[in-house]
Amino acid sequence: MVGVAGTQAWRYYRAQQSGSAAMLYSQLDTAEKTNEAKKVQEIAATLAASHAGTAYASMGALRAAKSFANANDLANAKQRLQWVVDNAKEDEMRDVARLRLAGVLLDEKKFDEALKLLDTKHVAAFDGLYADLRGDILTAQNKRAEARAAVLHRRAAQLQLDRLHRAAGRIAADAAARRQGRVERRLEAQGLALAAGVEATEVA
Repeated sequence: MVGVAGTQAWRYYRAQQSGSAAMLYSQLDTAEKTNEAKKVQEIAATLAASHAGTAYASMGALRAAKSFANANDLANAKQRLQWVVDNAKEDEMRDVARLRLAGVLLDEKKFDEALKLLDTKHVAAFDGLYADLRGDILTAQNKRAEARAAVLHRRAAQLQLDRLHRAAGRIAADAAARRQGRVERRLEAQGLALAAGVEATEVA
């Protein structure tokens, strides 16, 4: 009984936390739309401090990083992006932050740091973006042959992704067709049963 009560209390607490984080993120969104950069940064800091386990904290940190970058405060922009890389639970969120952080390092001409960041294992859907940015960094280093290789890798990754999407589409279409076939057979069976019942009634 105590365990059940504890679980329910934890769920209630999590729901409260999520609701509070959503409200703060809504305020951040409004502040960004009204160009209140300082408020965006302050709300993002609150989200990171009080709701670090939520996606709202990571999204807030990404938007704060953008705000700092727009103000040419690259140190704080990098700090917020690194926070997402270190704390976000979603792989895709970490990839977005990692790509943006590598972009800032490219702007700072810290090429080796940027390339090291891109060597991290990432979600396959981001292959193209990683290859593109790697090509940009290598081009900035005048490593043209390696840059061309990165571009070719990006094209190969995109072709592979396109093939996967087409295959997924075919699988989904086949599954839908099978479901439709089952429905039609079921309806047909029901219709035959109904007709047989009517016929039996008439004979009786």
